[in-house]
Amino acid sequence: MSTSCSSHALPFLALRRTRLWLLLVGGITTGLVGLHFFPLSSASEPTMLGISPIAVLAIFLAALACEFMDSSLGMGYGTTLTPLLLLVHFGPLQIVPAVLLSELVTGVAAGVLHQRDGNVDFLKNVHARRTVLLLGSLSTVGALLAAWVAVSIPRFWLNLAITTIIIAMGVIILLTRKRRIPYRPVGIAVVGAVAAFNKGLSGGGYGPLVTSGQMVAGLPAKHAVAITSVAESVACLVGLLGYRAMGMGIAWELAIPMALGALLSVPMATLAVSRSSEASLRGVVGVVTLVLGAVAVVELF
Repeated sequence: MSTSCSSHALPFLALRRTRLWLLLVGGITTGLVGLHFFPLSSASEPTMLGISPIAVLAIFLAALACEFMDSSLGMGYGTTLTPLLLLVHFGPLQIVPAVLLSELVTGVAAGVLHQRDGNVDFLKNVHARRTVLLLGSLSTVGALLAAWVAVSIPRFWLNLAITTIIIAMGVIILLTRKRRIPYRPVGIAVVGAVAAFNKGLSGGGYGPLVTSGQMVAGLPAKHAVAITSVAESVACLVGLLGYRAMGMGIAWELAIPMALGALLSVPMATLAVSRSSEASLRGVVGVVTLVLGAVAVVELF
């Protein structure tokens, strides 16, 4: 009887979470649209956090969509959102700290919800705990190095090397989609160090390397996605502290709507992962890794 009750309870809890999510996102969207058409002040160009409510809404929704992809596939937030914000004329020194701050918050939340939704068990799974500690340590070294030394590194060759690795990982994942690969911590260590450096340098590129790298090194797809969220939050914290130590401020007009949108995507993303099969998730991660690698190639040339 207890099994039957639990099987009936799970769809109910998922439905309740979905309804609450729709209520929150709909309320924020309606509120910002209302402020645009019916401003609280008499100014001809109403502002909120220094920009218009519609701009705040656009940032919020973009972060929501990008983080859903990131928390459900382990990649895509900074890699996708950073170029979008550059296109609308925000500067790199505004974007990168805001991306790091928002991903710090969502990484912690995603780790908790991945654990709760059964996508990974950090308490009982030795490989999961060991990988988080390994990636977290490498994140500290890589992100600090990037924050202080990256200015002197030739961006083109670094980006070319990282893009090549990402594409190779995507191909390997698709070729081994239905195979069980032995766990190899050495491969995770190499990929984690490169990814953390790139994260501190550009605000993106961490997820495609680390998620695909874990899967190539033998971890299940659901574990890799969950571990990436937690490890990435460590990389973001260290990278953010590095930028602050260099006297760089945080663009709150970007950081607040980004953090809110990204945070609200997490409950639905972890739920989506819990409903996915291992083979299908590996296939989607492989395809998205290749797509992000192809986009990076286009940006390079």
